Amino acid sequence: MKNTWTPNSWRKFPIKQQPTYKDKEQLLKTEAELSTYPPLIFAGEARNLKEQLAAVGRGEAFLLQGGDCAESFKSFDAENIKSLFQIMMQMAVVMTFSSGKPVVKIGRVAGQFAKPRSSDTEIIDGVEYPSYRGDIINDIEANEKARQPNPKKLLKAYNQSAATLNLLRAFARGGMADLNKVHQWNLNYMKNHSLGAKYEELAAKISESLTFMQACGINSSNTPALAQTTLYTSHEALLLNYEEALTRKDSLTDEYYDCSAHMLWIGDRTRALDEAHIEYFKGIQNPIGCKVGPTMGEDELIELIEALNPNNEEGRLNLIVRMGASKIQEFFPKLLAKVEAEGKKVVWSCDPMHGNVEKASNGYKTRDFANILSEVQQFFEIHKKQGSIAGGIHLEMTGQDVTECTGSTSCEISTEDLTSRYHTQCDPRLNADQSLELAFMIADTLKESRQ
Repeated sequence: MKNTWTPNSWRKFPIKQQPTYKDKEQLLKTEAELSTYPPLIFAGEARNLKEQLAAVGRGEAFLLQGGDCAESFKSFDAENIKSLFQIMMQMAVVMTFSSGKPVVKIGRVAGQFAKPRSSDTEIIDGVEYPSYRGDIINDIEANEKARQPNPKKLLKAYNQSAATLNLLRAFARGGMADLNKVHQWNLNYMKNHSLGAKYEELAAKISESLTFMQACGINSSNTPALAQTTLYTSHEALLLNYEEALTRKDSLTDEYYDCSAHMLWIGDRTRALDEAHIEYFKGIQNPIGCKVGPTMGEDELIELIEALNPNNEEGRLNLIVRMGASKIQEFFPKLLAKVEAEGKKVVWSCDPMHGNVEKASNGYKTRDFANILSEVQQFFEIHKKQGSIAGGIHLEMTGQDVTECTGSTSCEISTEDLTSRYHTQCDPRLNADQSLELAFMIADTLKESRQ
């Protein structure tokens, strides 16, 4: 199959979750233009990530993947990017300090624009419109013109991704990631919260350790690992004409990479073995992911693993479990046992967000933090019982002080509070408080495993 694969061979297969563009000629012109643009990432970076994910699969590192449900053109600014970087650094340092393991950081950022929908249309105020599918496709405003898919949005998505990636690299390499600035990662609105104080206590311990190391001659000037980090990018590769246009053959290996992000994943709705998304993913050499929901069968999962990772390569495939707190005990253990019995080398990570969506009494889509926490705890417990590696966490989250998910002891958001700062483009996200609270819980679990 690999010998006949090309970046556009997916077009011969059935495909789901794609927009219908009225102006086909404009779409072709846009795809052709995009295919001439520089790659957003270098293939060597994707290979480095694959090596680090291989370490995650062996239990030598932990994966933190998080970011927006859907990036927005309108809310694109440096402060939003900075706050996401800061909260991910906070979470990573909390987990690293407790586990003694490096944390591989991957953002749902610089490309997370397209969203799958349950229907091609939706009713708003009694009027039927094409569904909003993300800013790379159409606009969220409820009018006929805004909801028509626009090919030129692919170019805007590319440009925003390039600018976002540029700033993230500057943060990671330009001094913001320096461990001597660990206190500065604490977001301003969190500093007076109990959770912010807990983080400050940990930051003080790190600062004390750094002072000792500096006295021994080890500092951020002569040890780059203390001053720099890497934040990789990822998104759901839903819109395949965008992904194809950014697929490049690496000059060093003569292999194809999707250069729109370091890691791409397939959603639970587009993972059919005989359809376009699986076909496309077979040929790219990036580390890839696939969502695993409660409808996944044991034999089907093995077939999917063999299709996407035929050489059983470490670090190649991340299985992102998204069952829901009420279903994970019923469905996940048998899938895990089957994969372990077959000797498949995969990274297991937990997405506690997508299986726990509910509608609040006031009509807002939300997620209860207690259910999110429960699914994560059960994920670790199931792995402990199986004797396998719980590799990571996959979150829809933001560094902003939003009110989209209810609950948590740190900020106690009620159903009534949802109306206060509900800013998501699509699904509810954890705010910085809730994300950090979850990080401390995971850190405690990792610490127990270490002991």
